[in-house]
Amino acid sequence: MTTDVKTVNHWIGGKTVEGVSGNFGPVTDPATGAVTTQVAFADVDEVDAAVASAKAAYATWGTSSLAKRTAILFKFRALLDANRDAIAELITAEHGKVHSDALGEVARGLEIVDLACGITVQLKGELSTEVASRVDVSSIRQPLGVVAGITPFNFPAMVPMWMFPLAIACGNTFVLKPSEKDPSASMKIAELLSEAGLPDGVFNVLHGDKVAVDRLLEHPDVAAVSFVGSTPIARHIHTTASANGKRVQALGGAKNHMLVLPDADLDAAADAAVSAAYGSAGERCMAISAVVAVGSVADELVAKIKDRAEKIKIGPGNDPTSEMGPLITAAHRDKVASYVTGAAAEGCEVVLDGTGLRVEGHENGHWIGLSLLDRVPTTAKAYRDEIFGPVLCVLRVDTYEEGVALMNASPFGNGTAIFTRDGGAARRFQLEIEAGMVGVNVPIPVPVGYHSFGGWKDSLFGDHHIYGNDGTHFYTRGKVVTTRWPDPSDAPAGVDLGFPRNH
Repeated sequence: MTTDVKTVNHWIGGKTVEGVSGNFGPVTDPATGAVTTQVAFADVDEVDAAVASAKAAYATWGTSSLAKRTAILFKFRALLDANRDAIAELITAEHGKVHSDALGEVARGLEIVDLACGITVQLKGELSTEVASRVDVSSIRQPLGVVAGITPFNFPAMVPMWMFPLAIACGNTFVLKPSEKDPSASMKIAELLSEAGLPDGVFNVLHGDKVAVDRLLEHPDVAAVSFVGSTPIARHIHTTASANGKRVQALGGAKNHMLVLPDADLDAAADAAVSAAYGSAGERCMAISAVVAVGSVADELVAKIKDRAEKIKIGPGNDPTSEMGPLITAAHRDKVASYVTGAAAEGCEVVLDGTGLRVEGHENGHWIGLSLLDRVPTTAKAYRDEIFGPVLCVLRVDTYEEGVALMNASPFGNGTAIFTRDGGAARRFQLEIEAGMVGVNVPIPVPVGYHSFGGWKDSLFGDHHIYGNDGTHFYTRGKVVTTRWPDPSDAPAGVDLGFPRNH
């Protein structure tokens, strides 16, 4: 352990617990490249301790009243709202995104807390009376027990909040394994939950690497696992956890397309493409990374995107004038850059090359500028791979049908969008496109909290989308009760309960 930087430890049983494995990972400030923090990596024993804490807490939390759960969640929501700036500052310091983007992330997480505060409606059961003589059938939903969440670096506050508020509201206890690249936001959230009155052990935070993840996937006391990240890891999570008898929702990667028809408002489409491709430095699974231009609009559309992209100010996330920050690590920056530097050799026209960007005074930061590639063939790596950076590919097709066929040939099916003034075309698109989330003149169709988020094909492994009604169903299991009670008039002779015996 080093002594010149702070250490982020675990949160187990309602308090900070110092890591004892002796393994640590560096946390950098992406704007400077400097290591500012080290994070303790959990070993198997520490994972077991966190799960044991959650299991012990479940004994009482799982049978606690809905009134108690929601009262705590309402207090947590108020604390979260009051501390949104502080959480956003932690996100900016470790992830690099600009402060306004970090604030937006917290706001979207709050939506799911709002949903969890109203969990009483979500958990209402059903009742059918007189299905046979004096027989009633009811259905109820009950919690699973200990559940785990494994979350990515790009939304260190929002994605955990897609999971634990509903899980806890449904009566489960939770073990969070956040990204080791930006761990501090999760610790702040744990402190706020404790301040809100959440009983010790209901929410736990474990930091670590594959050792911690694999132990959670095989642990016999973990009933379900939620994951958001890349497709290869999502597939591993789903396969491994399912083989160990767990319920799994594993959200993977994406290559989101935006189809632009000849009748579209090209200014609106260009604005949307720039926002959706380059916002949050492209480090989001709902980023538009491929624009499919139909017919004659391509030249004008590319010119408008280029004009807007060149005006985006890139700088430290804590600079109020910055519109885009750095990438999370130097290694990721270099990988993203490789797609641009190799694009021309694969047949792409490089309209903008952001790989040479430098930010004065922050020369060691993980900087990359905005890149725009035109006439991209579907064989190019920049098109086939999820880049997770500020690189936008433009593909040209002659017809709507050709565009939809190209998009449906992608192995990913997370989000997609169409820009058009034609309602009939939009209606066809939303029915014919093979993706889980569709935007009509909306570039990033992330559903609001009371609808569920999730893709198709290699963008989702498991049967449940995340949050919304699917989230509630994922974190509960159904039970059906069939009941027959004798009528009071059938009481034994000699006992008169005052009921007439004439039926």
